Amino acid sequence: MHDSSGRQVRNGAQRPVALITGASSGIGTAVAEQLASEGSWRLLLNGRDEERLSDVAVRTRGTALPADITDSQSRARLAREALAHGGRVDALVAGAGIGWAGPFTKMPAESIDRLLEVNLTAVIHLVRLVLPGMIARRRGSVVLIGSVAGSVGVRDEAVYAATKGGLIAFADSLRYELAASGVRVSVVMPGAVDTPFFSRRGVPYGRTRPRPVPAGQVAAVVRRALVSGRSDSYVPGWLSMPARLHGVAPGLFRSLAQRFG
Repeated sequence: MHDSSGRQVRNGAQRPVALITGASSGIGTAVAEQLASEGSWRLLLNGRDEERLSDVAVRTRGTALPADITDSQSRARLAREALAHGGRVDALVAGAGIGWAGPFTKMPAESIDRLLEVNLTAVIHLVRLVLPGMIARRRGSVVLIGSVAGSVGVRDEAVYAATKGGLIAFADSLRYELAASGVRVSVVMPGAVDTPFFSRRGVPYGRTRPRPVPAGQVAAVVRRALVSGRSDSYVPGWLSMPARLHGVAPGLFRSLAQRFG
């Protein structure tokens, strides 16, 4: 993060403040560790598992702010506590997310609602809470953790892909609104990541490609997005190729995905 003159801010109270959701495990933890290793960020860490979140906060010298962001009152409290502890929020990394895999017709209605709440609705509401301060200061970064599934769709993950596709459209629309504001919006789109995500959704990862990447690899890309403001990043980078093919030749892509996916 840089100040208005372009100089990097590193020390004391002037260090930029990053609020990371989903920080108690997986990609969120890896992002907290990545930023902590630089020593140039003040970290506000959100998650629902208070014990794990506290452990991460101790390791990264961050401040634990446990809350369920799908609950409107808890979400509002989180935004207030972030301002109370940090004075401002310079960067939001929306790392909280859940999955579900299986035929869409077998998916329980409550699971549909839960995916929409965690992966999409809560993120949009939290961005709405922190964005006005960024606009007022004319600087800030919002990094959303999407998925390649949101770009191209994935068999047996229709609702998960829909939530991530929604984040991509949300980010694109916000960029148009915020073009002259000094606030940057980025989406980081991993493929499979080696985290507890798959065990928690109850269905192990069974594809041969793309192979799961370490969460730290995703965190490094998140960090670059915070610094550069790059709009879209795929992890690993080669996943941008099927996304581009889907964009320019959707019929060909679908034919290949149906055959090989």
